[in-house]
Amino acid sequence: MSATSRKIAFLLNPVSGTGLKAGVLKLIEAKTFEKGIPFEFFHTNREGHYPELEKKIQDKTITDIVVMGGDGSISQVSGALRHTGVPFGIIPMGSGNGLALAAGIPKNPAKALEIIFSGHASPVDAFFINGHFSCMLSGIGFDAKVAHEFAQRPERGLWTYIKVSARNFFAAKPYPFQIICQGHDVNTEAFFVSIANSNQFGNQFTIAPKARLNDGLIDVVIVQKMNKFQLLLAILHQLRFGDVQEKMFRKHSILYFQAAELTILNPSLAPLHIDGDPAETADRFKISVVPSAFNLIQSPH
Repeated sequence: MSATSRKIAFLLNPVSGTGLKAGVLKLIEAKTFEKGIPFEFFHTNREGHYPELEKKIQDKTITDIVVMGGDGSISQVSGALRHTGVPFGIIPMGSGNGLALAAGIPKNPAKALEIIFSGHASPVDAFFINGHFSCMLSGIGFDAKVAHEFAQRPERGLWTYIKVSARNFFAAKPYPFQIICQGHDVNTEAFFVSIANSNQFGNQFTIAPKARLNDGLIDVVIVQKMNKFQLLLAILHQLRFGDVQEKMFRKHSILYFQAAELTILNPSLAPLHIDGDPAETADRFKISVVPSAFNLIQSPH
């Protein structure tokens, strides 16, 4: 698609990340104008309703949507507008930027823009968790408790997330879960369960090393009950090295498998996050993959 036939809608989340948004907006205006591509700016909203934008897409006056934000913003926008068939791009401005990292999109806004200008879009999967759309990674337990508290903090960014995580770590408790899917039926106490389409936890930490954005599978990581010192070592090892050997999993009490769908029973109502944003929990989660859920403009591999 030529530059003159494209028109980009840039969607900004006003509260995501820690970036200097005014400078990024000026950069986008200058670079996109240089390319001769028409564009407009919009704000994301909590409701995920974009009637004006949908009308412009239908009228062919918007051909691409680029989200300036983090994983939560990307999930909300792509979930709301993927039915339109337009490609989505990312300028990472969140606290973790897991989907962007998994897709080879750099955090530098100018470099991310160059990928958007190239227009190389390919399909990526997503999944539904109790009917809610998730494009990257959702979790139940400790990491969701952190997400709920992090969302209440006026400061954003990695350092704030680390502080919130550290404070919650010492008070963390395991929750009872039953995980049911073909070939796996696990009753366990676990600190958290991660359900991933991306290999990234965010900030270059690997949580699900086998995960691919378009393999048609969900990756499930269960960090089981253990003492806090073992828990810290297990998390650090999994995040740093992403070791997928069964021997290492047994040693560190981490279970890892892939599936197209599964059910998680959550009798103690452990908290839930969806793509880093706090969400309402439930005593049962039905999770299923959505193959080729939307087209993402990403770095060619």
